[in-house]
Amino acid sequence: MQFAVSSYSFSQLLKTGTLNQLTCIAKAKELGFDAIEFAEIQPHDGSSQLVYAAKLREEAERQGIAISCLAVGADFLNGSGGDLQAEIERVKGQVDLAVALGAPRMRHDVSSGDKPGAPGWRSFATVLPILADACRQITNYAQQQGIRTMVENHGFFCQDAERLEQLHDAVGHPNFGLLLDMGNFLCVDEDPAPACARLAPHAIYVHAKDFHVKSAMEPAPGEGFFRSRSGNYLRGAILGHGNVPVQQCLYALERHGYDGTIAVEFEGLENCLQGIAIGFANLRRLLIRALDC
Repeated sequence: MQFAVSSYSFSQLLKTGTLNQLTCIAKAKELGFDAIEFAEIQPHDGSSQLVYAAKLREEAERQGIAISCLAVGADFLNGSGGDLQAEIERVKGQVDLAVALGAPRMRHDVSSGDKPGAPGWRSFATVLPILADACRQITNYAQQQGIRTMVENHGFFCQDAERLEQLHDAVGHPNFGLLLDMGNFLCVDEDPAPACARLAPHAIYVHAKDFHVKSAMEPAPGEGFFRSRSGNYLRGAILGHGNVPVQQCLYALERHGYDGTIAVEFEGLENCLQGIAIGFANLRRLLIRALDC
């Protein structure tokens, strides 16, 4: 099994300029990871994304660390000014970045959905054929480049296990799979353990992430929290410190034969280097316990 860290985990230091995506590679190596995932390509030196992706690949090779994934945004309902084909072509361009980066996988979103209550609002069931066809076009293109594509439980609209399963089955392509983020199910008030168990057969990549959760019936906890679909309060946590049943999620994945990459994704308020290091240590410990169950 390969352990990775998402560049998103270093957001605190990226925002201050203490690190950039290029220097994140050495930091990931120093922290003991086998690989690094990049959340978008973010050149710090004015170069194009394509040129910068090649620089990231070269630096990773120099450091002796793999690049596990490129994660990019997409919205096949509202992106590119509502022009679906233009958005599909834009995301195909991101596949080209993944090739330059040397990433074997690319995660893309599908949509945040229509604004509830807006004129012309469409349900997930209504737009599923549109989303599936877009994903199929992109994964067809990516397969020719040697890149596997996947969709994550992310963005509130396509975040439930049932919806992800429906999308996966509707795409029906061997090059297409799912990225399971064990924390993100809480954003739609879903228990992560059974959700991971349900989707594990389709998983080709995993995010290990944790959240602190407070009920919507409690007083608002203030800055640092955001709200789930039904109004519960969530805040990013060090992996193993929050309410996500990490060990049970790992057990569910292992039981279904998952032995691929697990990437730590930290988005808490604590110092990010400390949060990543503690979370990584907890992940390895909890994985051993899950395998012994």
